[in-house]
Amino acid sequence: MEDQIAQWRQFLRRRRAIESADIEELEDHLRSQVTLLSDAGLAGDEAFLVAVKRMGSLDELSREFAREHSERLWKQLVIGDGDSPTAQAMLRSDAFVALGLAVAAALSMKAPALFGHEFTEQSTFYPRNVSLLILPHLAGYFAWKRGLGVMRTLLLVLPFAVGAVFANIYPFAGPRSNTAMLTALHLPIALWLAVGVSYAAGHWFRGNTRMDFVRFSGELFIYYVLLALGGGVFIMFTILMFNAIGINAELLVQKWLLPCGIAGALLVGSWLVEAKQSVIENMAPVLTRVFTPFFTILLLAFLATMAWTGKPIDVQRNVLIAFDLLLVLVVGLVLYAASARDLSAPPNLFDRLQLLLILSALLVDILALAAIAARISEFGFTPNRVAALGENIILLVNLVWSAVVYARFLTGRSSFAALERWQTAYLPIYSAWAAFVVVAFPPLFSFI
Repeated sequence: MEDQIAQWRQFLRRRRAIESADIEELEDHLRSQVTLLSDAGLAGDEAFLVAVKRMGSLDELSREFAREHSERLWKQLVIGDGDSPTAQAMLRSDAFVALGLAVAAALSMKAPALFGHEFTEQSTFYPRNVSLLILPHLAGYFAWKRGLGVMRTLLLVLPFAVGAVFANIYPFAGPRSNTAMLTALHLPIALWLAVGVSYAAGHWFRGNTRMDFVRFSGELFIYYVLLALGGGVFIMFTILMFNAIGINAELLVQKWLLPCGIAGALLVGSWLVEAKQSVIENMAPVLTRVFTPFFTILLLAFLATMAWTGKPIDVQRNVLIAFDLLLVLVVGLVLYAASARDLSAPPNLFDRLQLLLILSALLVDILALAAIAARISEFGFTPNRVAALGENIILLVNLVWSAVVYARFLTGRSSFAALERWQTAYLPIYSAWAAFVVVAFPPLFSFI
């Protein structure tokens, strides 16, 4: 009997969603079942087999643990362990669907060429519409994978249809139009929430689903960058090889490889995140811990230099974009570090470093807001200044309350889970502001 239980334990340890404490609990339950069956008159071997049968398939048990402990799911791959033919069939069908949608997204990027819109043209058509050409395929992938059904899937079409209307019916004033560029920058942010709703499959307000989507977004970004780097090397070798035989491949790269690769890589990266989450587990949190000190030093050095020289921030469009991207990156580092942290662990040095990063970013945001306000009071309102003002106010509130929650956690007055709840509940506000910029700015500033 003990040999059989030992073999059962060894087999159970290979199910990555089940940890040692879970195995101890399950073994106690198994032994209780064996004892009850033995008292009922069954032989030892018979009692063991019946008890294991009653506990259910270990593959199903692993998946049940993954559902109950969703924070493990992004770290520990359950589906595709290789033991279950059903899991292998699901993995293959998932790969085929993802590949098919990647091809469809690539063809969508080329479809506007049939109507005279080339990827290389100097206009805002592609910047304004690239998210509308790619993200519906990604939302469709999750709708299929999560089994949303026809009605819910059709409802997901609505935000993309509304986005397409607002991105294309407004009379943008040429390729250098401020509102056209703001639409290109903010529409993907607004539509990314629709992808998140598809990812959550109707469970956006339940459990840790929003944090799971944050993890997916961060890991997808890493995979996409890696794919982009590999694609850049591929493009370089393509040009060199064709040039070696007297053929200029730059037109092929500009018209086909770049647009199709940009679209297809997003779907392929999403499939990799879903199918190979355990592969990225050790990389993403490490990158977060590596870059957090660097960005903290960068922000502190920036503040020290400003204090030493007394030079104000030069509020130009490119400078505003760079500042906002830096602050968003800081928020992303904090949020992703929170998603990778053990919620039950006590405060440590890295948590204090995170608080220092938040406080330094908060000071930079205040300086940027002061510079924007001074610029508006001197030269008036423009789409870029108003958009930057709103974004920095949103970031200011987020950073202030994140600092408060972190300080409360470090002093033992609240749990770390409070930061997760605050950060994820704040996600729709970013998309709401982006949607407001896309919808309201073009007609508003056309009359100013």
